[in-house]
Parts: sequence; structure tokens; C-alpha cells
Amino acid sequence: MLDFYLINDDQTKPSSPEQLDLKYVGGLADETFENLQCKNIIDARFDYYTDFRWTTTIIKQLRETISKKQMQADTDIQQLIKLLDLADKNKNGLIAFAD
Repeated sequence: MLDFYLINDDQTKPSSPEQLDLKYVGGLADETFENLQCKNIIDARFDYYTDFRWTTTIIKQLRETISKKQMQADTDIQQLIKLLDLADKNKNGLIAFAD
């Protein structure tokens, strides 16, 4: 499972979520993540097995891609949208930690 946490865009990258007491918002299974990459929603530069970060700018780009492709009803994309909604609600980016 790839675990996502809220993080401010200007915060330094922690080595673990516990280091900065980050708020967990959900996760994506490897199959879901791979499906989202195959559907060209998540860029190939993001690796499921390597920690990465999505700033608010990247989150906006993900939303624009989903909107352009009109794939909001897709079950994989709905899982991603839940994470993006929580980030938007809290005015934060997301950081992912592979476990």
C-alpha cells in the first residue's frame, strides 16, 4: 500500500510521516496506482515503490487531466479523487510513503 499524508508545500520532506506528525489521508494499492499510470492520470516519473510528493500545483494538474479525460466515474480515479479532495480541503499537498 502506498500511504498518503497531508503536507504543506513549503515544508521540508521528512524521512518518515512520524518525523513531522503528518496526517494520514488514505492509500492506493499497487494495482490501482498502476492502473492510474496506464490511464495516463499519474505520470510515469512517480514510482509506487519510492516515496514522492505532490504539491498543490501537481494536484491541480492531476485534476485537470481527470477532467479533460472525463473519467470521474472510473473506480480507480474515484479513489484518487478522494485523496485529492482531502488535500484541497486542507489546502495542502500530499506526500506518499511506500510501505
